[in-house]
Amino acid sequence: MKKWHLIIDVEKCEDCNNCFLACKDEHVGNDWPGYTLAQPLHGQRWMNIERRERGQYPLIDAAYRPTPCMQCSNPPCVKAGKGSISQRPDGIVQIDPVKAKGLKEVVKACPYNAIYWNEELQVPQKCTFCAHLLDEGWKQPRCVQACPTGALRAEQVEESLLNDLIESQQLEVLHPEWGTHPAVYYKNLYRFNKCFLAGSVARMHNGAEDCVQGARVKLFRDSQQLCETETDAFGDFKIDRLEENSGKYRLEIEFEGSSKRIEDIEFQASLNLGVINL
Repeated sequence: MKKWHLIIDVEKCEDCNNCFLACKDEHVGNDWPGYTLAQPLHGQRWMNIERRERGQYPLIDAAYRPTPCMQCSNPPCVKAGKGSISQRPDGIVQIDPVKAKGLKEVVKACPYNAIYWNEELQVPQKCTFCAHLLDEGWKQPRCVQACPTGALRAEQVEESLLNDLIESQQLEVLHPEWGTHPAVYYKNLYRFNKCFLAGSVARMHNGAEDCVQGARVKLFRDSQQLCETETDAFGDFKIDRLEENSGKYRLEIEFEGSSKRIEDIEFQASLNLGVINL
């Protein structure tokens, strides 16, 4: 059977919050009988945009990660819900607002912090994947409809074809080690959860410091070469998808007979080495 999946491209998200606003527009002040009660105006972010800045001036980047309910196929909230939370055949996890009344402990059961407590109504609430609209024939939830950059995509996928989709688009889930098996997949997640090493290569030419374009930059860990890149027209280079706290690195730079080696590079977050003179 086909199940709903949400695919989020971190590289395309610009933090416009249209998805968040569309969710508010759909659910604030609106009860959807059989699905959910009205979301409060403040205090809940069923589509929560997480933000991360990497690097140091002037070589920095910012990434934004929309984070809704993961619609897990092994959801911890179901166990904590005492019969008030269930998973539909199409994969959408639903909280019954009548049965869940007073069950505040359900909020803590979600490791992704995607369940919120409605103090006024005394019920736990979360993203419903706009199930009330999908059941009426809509092809996508409101958040996907409102995204101007195509960062969000909702797809119904046969389970037998899911692995092919994951591999072909290089998709990942948040915290696979938790074993919840989310139905929300991320593309370019490295922009949020990995580090980069960057710098600018320059040399003296006719008494002035010039940017070096086309310098070969190699990164090593121990004796293993991890990658190789070239500096751009501004002399800048950037090596991405590195793990935090992963030991010491060595950088080797070569250009027209000149070379530079930097030993024992360690970092706990993305690092800009600044200007490196050959």
